[in-house]
Amino acid sequence: MSINLTFCSGVGSVTGANFLFELSNGEKTTKILVDCGLIQGDKISQVENREDFVYDPADIDILFVTHAHLDHVGRIPKLVKDGFQGVIYSTSETMALAGLILEDAVGLLEKEATNEGILPLYEAQDLRKAMTLWKTIPYHTETPFSEGFSVYLRDAGHILGSSMIQFTYDGKKIVFTGDLGNTPTPLLQDTEPITGADYVIMESVYGDRNHESKDERRGKLAQVIKDIIQKNGTLVIPAFSLERTQVILYELNKLIETKAVPSIPVYVDSPLATRITEVYKSSTYLFNKIAQGEIKGGDDIFSFPKLSFTVSMQESKDIDHSKSPKIILAGSGMSIGGRVVHHEGIYLPDSKNTILLVGYQTLGSIGRHLLDGDKKVSIHGNDIPVRAKIETILGYSSHKDSDHLVEFVATAQDSIKKIFVAMGEPKASLFLAQKIRDNLGLEAMYPERLKRYELG
Repeated sequence: MSINLTFCSGVGSVTGANFLFELSNGEKTTKILVDCGLIQGDKISQVENREDFVYDPADIDILFVTHAHLDHVGRIPKLVKDGFQGVIYSTSETMALAGLILEDAVGLLEKEATNEGILPLYEAQDLRKAMTLWKTIPYHTETPFSEGFSVYLRDAGHILGSSMIQFTYDGKKIVFTGDLGNTPTPLLQDTEPITGADYVIMESVYGDRNHESKDERRGKLAQVIKDIIQKNGTLVIPAFSLERTQVILYELNKLIETKAVPSIPVYVDSPLATRITEVYKSSTYLFNKIAQGEIKGGDDIFSFPKLSFTVSMQESKDIDHSKSPKIILAGSGMSIGGRVVHHEGIYLPDSKNTILLVGYQTLGSIGRHLLDGDKKVSIHGNDIPVRAKIETILGYSSHKDSDHLVEFVATAQDSIKKIFVAMGEPKASLFLAQKIRDNLGLEAMYPERLKRYELG
């Protein structure tokens, strides 16, 4: 009996999660993938995404998906296009959200391919075939597989339907955390503990820094809004359509209801975010007790006066002709593409406006250039001066920060034999691995890409 693990991508980078997990009983080797995400940077389809997989997709038996963010699901249609014919498993919410996310990605990839005169990474028929291979398994149920292993899903608290995947094989428990939620979150339940785990493959996006507290983040958001009202400007929030937009809507609802800020027009300029918000509304049983209590009390937590969801391109363009002050939430969260880039091109040159960054900004993205203080950015081939105020609130990240990642590991420190720290920039991953070693005395390592690790 042997267990082997290969980091195909998703190490040395936050995006592109893709891990090969091989279970062998001496007669047969079962090849399992955990996640198959896009590598993201200055555009949707990086060159690396077009390269052949480092394994033969036709040889893969099963794909398990931790959650529906594009950097965890974005290459699934390519996997199918290149020969995968196995089964895909996730929670039902992840399956539903991934369908929406990938449908949106198909359109973006086709547009990008047309502009560059190349073939798209994958097409709608590849997505349709992928969805026919998809099955769901619930949280908190030990699910046996004929290949001799079992799977148990725990709530990661990261986004709706996100799960940590625990494999049990030959008496060993191996946990893939996916992304871990920034507990306590405004909407979702807390990340569950992983007691009893032998090996852990964990994320490290914010492995070297901490976020603001819950009260600090809400207070800072209120102050940013007050400032934009005073300047009669426009607040643009690049927000991921999945989770971040719903969290910001919840927070705005709370601020307006309590009169912490005046009511001004708020535009959610994302058809995808609009569809995803409907999935959230139908899955409130996964929300935390506070959010569930507010809903039962009659509060529509995603709705408030002067809120508009814009769907058509004409509605999107009309926003720019509406009076200020106003708030625009639009995707993508890292300003790689989507409608927010159009708005940034209009509002960045004016000092009375503000761009509020509320999540991780990958290297090479417009969001990262703004975060790093660049005085101009390139948008649609034009150099746009950055005169608007750039604000950040890391507390709205849906990822755990450094201290809470260590606290999470501590829940299983009595059983853990080894921790692989991945899904982060090298600096963050290395810092977190050392912090775990120093604080908990556990063996934590920063793995090498494509190196095969045997879990004894």
